[in-house]
Amino acid sequence: MERTLVLFKPDCVQRRLVGRLLARFEDKGFNVAAMKLMRATPELAKKHYAEHVGKSWYPRVEAFITSGPLVAAVIEGPDVVRVVREMVGATHGLKAAPGTIRGEFSTSQQMNLIHASDGQEAAAREIDVFFQPAEIHSYQPTITEWLRAEDER
Repeated sequence: MERTLVLFKPDCVQRRLVGRLLARFEDKGFNVAAMKLMRATPELAKKHYAEHVGKSWYPRVEAFITSGPLVAAVIEGPDVVRVVREMVGATHGLKAAPGTIRGEFSTSQQMNLIHASDGQEAAAREIDVFFQPAEIHSYQPTITEWLRAEDER
């Protein structure tokens, strides 16, 4: 079972969209293995966005991600990294395809509601930044047999 990190950013929390957007991943058949409401500190932001810290635009990103509460979640399922990224859509809301989360709910590049890991290595690193192993709980819902064929589970 693959895992990815999803952050419902401060604009998502303020707009009260977390439940609607989280439901999309559950409706797809993915599990929520961990979730918490929190406030990102500048130190946490630097760990999460480590590859961007030296870039000229990084201070704006840090100011935004630390501006209010966010919801961090670990989403679990087959091919979840790729599928969640496709469901989220392009970074800039005005360039995101209709039907994607950003295509439906965002008109900004920075205030784009949600973060999703861009690969399996990034997902593992990012999950470790936001969650301790004891906070992550894998489970097999009883509905699984109605979501995927036995050889796809």
